[in-house]
Amino acid sequence: MSRPEKIRLGDLLVREKIITHDQLDFALEQQKSNGRKLGRVLVENGFVTEEHISEALAMQFSIPYVNLDNYNINLELVRLLPESQARRFRAVVLEEHNGKLLVGMSDPTDFVAMDEITRLVKRAIDVAVVTEGQLLQNIDRGYLRTEEITGMARGGGKSTGDDTNANFATLVDSFGIEDASVANLLKSMFDDAMRIRASDIHIEPQEGRLKIRFRVDGVLHLQTEADNKIAPALVSRLKLMAGLDISENRFPQTGRLHARAGDQAVDVRISTMPTQYGESALMRLLRQDRILLGLDKLGMSPEMLKRFREIIQGSKGMVLATGPADSGKSAMLYSSLAEINTVEQKIITIEDPVEYLMPGINQVQVDEKIKLTFSQALHFSLLQDPDVIMISEMRDGDTAQIALRAAMTGHLVFSAIYANDAASALFRLVEMGVPRFMVASSVQAVIAQRLLRRVCESCSEPQVPTPQEGEWLKAKGLPSGQWEGLLRGRGCTQCNGTGYHGRLGVYEMLEMGNEMTEAAAHDDATHFMQAARQQMRGKTIVDHALEQMKHGHTTIAEVMRISIQTDY
Repeated sequence: MSRPEKIRLGDLLVREKIITHDQLDFALEQQKSNGRKLGRVLVENGFVTEEHISEALAMQFSIPYVNLDNYNINLELVRLLPESQARRFRAVVLEEHNGKLLVGMSDPTDFVAMDEITRLVKRAIDVAVVTEGQLLQNIDRGYLRTEEITGMARGGGKSTGDDTNANFATLVDSFGIEDASVANLLKSMFDDAMRIRASDIHIEPQEGRLKIRFRVDGVLHLQTEADNKIAPALVSRLKLMAGLDISENRFPQTGRLHARAGDQAVDVRISTMPTQYGESALMRLLRQDRILLGLDKLGMSPEMLKRFREIIQGSKGMVLATGPADSGKSAMLYSSLAEINTVEQKIITIEDPVEYLMPGINQVQVDEKIKLTFSQALHFSLLQDPDVIMISEMRDGDTAQIALRAAMTGHLVFSAIYANDAASALFRLVEMGVPRFMVASSVQAVIAQRLLRRVCESCSEPQVPTPQEGEWLKAKGLPSGQWEGLLRGRGCTQCNGTGYHGRLGVYEMLEMGNEMTEAAAHDDATHFMQAARQQMRGKTIVDHALEQMKHGHTTIAEVMRISIQTDY
């Protein structure tokens, strides 16, 4: 490609009237004192955006500007350039045309980098301008360490990639360097899991092989398989990090550790379990920045959100969250507490474990080893004059009865319970031995919820239902004339080929008004269920999921899955 004349970025931006002379002079003075790149100084001061800089460079040099947020990267082409060089030169291979490679660069006048990239890829190149922020995100996605992890798990050597999680790496290395391959494998696994937003890392020894899987958006994906010989050393290193007994491999153990990944605080919960072929291990990654979203960001309908806020602003009664594991109950409970967390309220939580630390709230960790159970912690918490109590899980009848009594005597009580839907949650309390009258008079509302995978915005496309899906939609009252807005994801680098990126909540709320309270106290369960279904007609989890589908936020398959689970 022909090389443009080198021009100073500041002069270019002034000439294009993107910044003023005064703003440039101010940024240049700051640059002298901190030594940072001029473009970064301008962005940090809010004078320009990265897009402004990239578009100006593209216009000046008559080369394309590519918005990588809307670009489907070819992973095979990306990996023609080694990751270390891609990061060094701030470059990514985008596409191939007529034997030439189009390379996205944040600085299209870095001629030394162009020459080195041409040598490395052994092809002629053309250059497009991309923003540095988008480029680094796509490098993270494009260079997942699957092959590196596989090589190390099979007894390979040291990691060759950049260590982007130095804090976690330091933690791993602090327990000795007797087995570098194990330490490097752990660091790379953690790095990969954070990049693709995994919530869990499963380390599972099988006959003759070790299976490593990641759970992303609620679904498990195989990351790699390797020889099982490395499994004992890998699990032992994890146990050391979590303060567990490495000599005990016949009994399950649980522990936790705190780490940082870049600017994210991560709480890692570790559990081990003896299996036929050795100890399996689970690393659950709890990111502190992903829970306190606020009620208005959970995805409730406006009508439900308005009513729910009115309920939790009340001074007493119990609010229950229900659903299966990994349905978003913790996010809902924490967001509810954040909503009412004021200086006038004393809030105590009883949790096992304390998942997220909240300022201004007294959080109690249950500890079975010292016989501090849920019921005991709740009993002593009531002596602390709380206004609001949150119990992370209703596990036994004693805890349930103490909590309901507290709700009857002027406290606002939040808790979670495992049940299929909102109406069933009340029967779960009765099954625990709680008197019906206590349940009926104490519970203010029950929210049942599920999490649906969200369609990836980067690769979404219109979806044509299969014949089976079409029949199901018609049975749900959606004729073919209402299928126009249905979407699916075809799979791209943004979503790691799954077609989904992130999750959204769907909800139903059962309010315990006079009619429902009378029905709940009645011995006839059928009467209560009929009253509950009548109240929630058109407002069930499935109804909410269908609305999300019609707006293109999720797929038919996801809604059908929820429908099967809730039996509506």
